[in-house]
This record gives sequence, C-alpha cells and structure tokens, in this order.
Amino acid sequence: MRIVKIEDFHADGGWRVFSFLKITTDDGLIGWSEYSETGWNRGLTVVIRRLAETVIGEDPRAFALISARLVAMTRMASGGINQQAIAAIENSCLDIAGKAAGLPVHALFGGPVRDRIPVYWSHCGSFRVRNGELLERLLGTPPLRTLDDLKALGAEAVSRGFKAVKTNPVMFGDDGPRMLNPGFAPAGLDLGHNAENSVVDGITDLLAAFRDGLGPDAGLILDVNFSFRPEALHRIARAVEPFRLTWLEMDVHNPESLADIRRESTTPIASLESIFHRRGYRPYLEARSADVAVIDVPWNGLAEAVRIAAMAEAYEINTAPHNFTGPLANLMSAHFCAAVPNVRIMEIEVDDVPWKDDLLTSPGRIENGDFMVPTGPGWGADINEDAIAAHPGFRPAYG
Repeated sequence: MRIVKIEDFHADGGWRVFSFLKITTDDGLIGWSEYSETGWNRGLTVVIRRLAETVIGEDPRAFALISARLVAMTRMASGGINQQAIAAIENSCLDIAGKAAGLPVHALFGGPVRDRIPVYWSHCGSFRVRNGELLERLLGTPPLRTLDDLKALGAEAVSRGFKAVKTNPVMFGDDGPRMLNPGFAPAGLDLGHNAENSVVDGITDLLAAFRDGLGPDAGLILDVNFSFRPEALHRIARAVEPFRLTWLEMDVHNPESLADIRRESTTPIASLESIFHRRGYRPYLEARSADVAVIDVPWNGLAEAVRIAAMAEAYEINTAPHNFTGPLANLMSAHFCAAVPNVRIMEIEVDDVPWKDDLLTSPGRIENGDFMVPTGPGWGADINEDAIAAHPGFRPAYG
C-alpha cells in the first residue's frame, strides 16, 4: 500500500473554515484528518502541501516512521506550524491504518478504556456575543444583552444535558456585551496584559450569572487564554474561588509563573493547549504547573498526544483534549479520550453552522451529555465531499 495523492478541502464554518486533509492510496483506501488554519497560523495549508510532497510513495500504515522523518526534516524549526502540518499528515495516515486493520483508531493504541466521554459546551455565551448576528440568523439563538440572558443560557445548557460549560471574559456595559482578550487578540490589545478592578468585577459578575443558571452541581470553566500577565491572573484566581469552577484555564509561557498561581489557588488550573511535543510539556509537568494538561490532537498528532498523556499520568495529572474546531476533530479527540485513561472531560463546540454534521458520513453522537466513542474502522466516519461542495470554504490561493 502506497500514498499516491494528498489533497486539502475547505468548508464554510460560518465564523471560521473547516479544513480537511485527504490521503489516497494505490489500493483505494482513503484517510482523512481535520486541521485548522486561522489568524494565528496563516500558511499552514501551504506547509502541509510542501511536506506532503515528501511522503508520496510511502506506506501510510507506517505512520510512526512517516512522522519521525517529518520531525527530523523540520527539527531546525520544531513545533508550531511545522508540527501542525506533520500532525495533519500523521492523523490521516492513522485513519488509513485503522481502516486497513478493520479497527477503530483507538484500538491501535490499546483502547477503548471507556465507551462514552463527558463533554463540556465550549465558548458558551462567548460566541453568542462575538458572532451573535450570524448565530441568530443561522440557528435562531437568542441574543445575549444582559447578565440575565447568561443565566438563561446556563439553564439551557443543563436542560440540554451538558455536564459543564466553558466561557471566556465577557464584559457587559452600556454599549452591550463584548469579549475581552487584551493579550490574545488584536482588537483591544493591551501589551501589558493588564486586568483592572473593573475587569475582575466583570468576570465575577459573569460567573455569578452562569452559576445561577447552571445550579450548584454543573461544571463551570473560565478560559482567559493568553489575556493576562501572572500579576493579573493571581487576582483573578482569588476572585473566582467562590464559584467552584471545574477549572480556571490560562496560558503562560513560563512554567514557574503558572505553578505559582496554581499553588496559591484553591481552584484547579488547566493549561498547555498551545504546547507541542513531550519536550514542551515536560518543564510544565516537572514544575507542577497545572492540574489539567490540555492537549491538542490535530496540532500534535494523536500518537504524540497519547505519549504526552502517558507522561502526564506519571505526574498524576489528568488531561483534556483541546477541541475547538469541526466535526471530524470531534471524532479524533474522542479516539484520544478512548485510548487514554487520565482524561478529565472533552471540549466540544455547540453553537455552529447547521450543516456541520452533514460534512461527515456518520456524525458524532452525544447522549445525556456524553460523547459516544466511535466504533467503526479508522475515525469511524469519512468526509462528505458533496457537503463541502455545497458549502465551500476559503481555499488558500498560495502553494
């Protein structure tokens, strides 16, 4: 079996693009993976195309060898976009390896260790603020204008069976609500990554409204990404303690600073979603920087993600997949959760375009707040190319 063709496909995701990589073999087997090219990794598609040229003629079932060669080729610029491109190729090869063996991908790693995975509603409320008009038009979601609307959204999440929700800093003012990412996005950029008292108060108001709607038992997560410096994060961590968060999620490129926040906080700390490779995770694990190590399967590749999780388990640390993209990534993250014992909960996007599930031949399934582990060969589904043609997304012109 040899790789004869590698193609990328792009579908309209409403507020972003769903991107898929297709590998075709000489005996007709096809492997798929999902990746994401956004504002912070522009050029990923062309890097995938360039690296893909080097694996034509290889046996995709030897995914470990293919990945090792690609890592060696890019070692002088390790991680980042290069690793995301390698992961896309590896993950497509894994799909083929599973199909060739007649096994789900998780079985290649000894799974399943579970057949259902609790999920949390990611960006709950956040995207109804940032993409409110789009979601209202496509899904009929009610606009978020007040903290009472957030309370109602928390109640909606519970009624739909979700075990937990994750939100981001949203400030409610006279001009309506706005997302706040002062150190993470160009809009409202603050190079000091500061959090004034009004910001901390806004965060506590946000969490109070959500907690009222969710009730005392449902999980509540706040993700501030790279928005703040450790000085501000210390104050935020103290302020959110009354709300009994499942975790407070933050990103800091300094293991010791993150560890200091964790030691002072009674709230569990999650982090590391932007880290690559075991070597990248090791200093954070050694410093005891986080209670939950977040791992991105489309960025690291499933094989490396499983190895990172195994290393985290040696430190008695649970993991959670970083899963903010599309329908095939849901399945890929579910296979990770099925292969790895130390998993806390799985992220999933809920407010999405209504044709999202049409992009798969067999969509993922949620029952009572749990994502059901796929059982078919490979990822358990293929991409529906007709659905992509019906909802075409941006295809990069370069490359």
